[in-house]
Amino acid sequence: MTSQHRPKTIAVAGATGLVGAQVVRRLEERGARVVPLARSLGVDLTTGRGVGESLAGADALIDVSNVLTQNEAVAVDRFTRMARTLVDGCLQHGVGRYVLLSIIGVDEIEFGYYKGKRAQESVIEGSGLEYSILRATQFHEFAEQMLGRMRVGPIALVPRMTSAPVASREVADRLVELALADEVPHRLELAGPDTMTVPQMAREFCRETGRRMLRVPVPVPGPGGRRMAEGGLLPRGPHEVGVQTYREWLVERSLDATPPA
Repeated sequence: MTSQHRPKTIAVAGATGLVGAQVVRRLEERGARVVPLARSLGVDLTTGRGVGESLAGADALIDVSNVLTQNEAVAVDRFTRMARTLVDGCLQHGVGRYVLLSIIGVDEIEFGYYKGKRAQESVIEGSGLEYSILRATQFHEFAEQMLGRMRVGPIALVPRMTSAPVASREVADRLVELALADEVPHRLELAGPDTMTVPQMAREFCRETGRRMLRVPVPVPGPGGRRMAEGGLLPRGPHEVGVQTYREWLVERSLDATPPA
């Protein structure tokens, strides 16, 4: 088999997360050789442990790594360090393309986590690597995640945010396409087909799943929070539109959770 026809080797940073696991499956279905990067697999993006060995021989990197913090200093520091570690590894081992997952609206919302994502994007843009940044809206799973993270006893605090929720599997598919394509744009955006508030998403999720809890909509503090509520997380220019609606995802999720008769 010539090198021209050999299966591509794609490294996936954050391979065990919500999107990362789907990216790995899609790549394997497309016949690619996958190299997963995750702390649970012995690769630490912050310290660099195991990164070089993982990137050696890779044709492209898909970065869906994450930092679970809203603290600005922590977010900027960790996203920056992880991006630099991965860029250095790509440059050292001749990785041809860096595909990054980011968020629509990060360039206009003053919020700690989003500032971290902006810093991450900046590292990639200045790296000298061929790159493609896919900005997406919040996933269909977002409201369920918020109900779990922001619950105090029987009360769930739901952030006042407006989004166009998108299927995480469609985001994974697009990332895979960008990693395998011959040519890619530097930037593109992907949003879901419907505009909803997160409290609306949470209400429909509880109705569909039968969850009983008191949901209290709360504003996200600061001017960034106001922009989130006003639509700052929605696409403002040309963008791709996903297919699956939030309602369709809820029905599909319920069917998947129903035990066989």
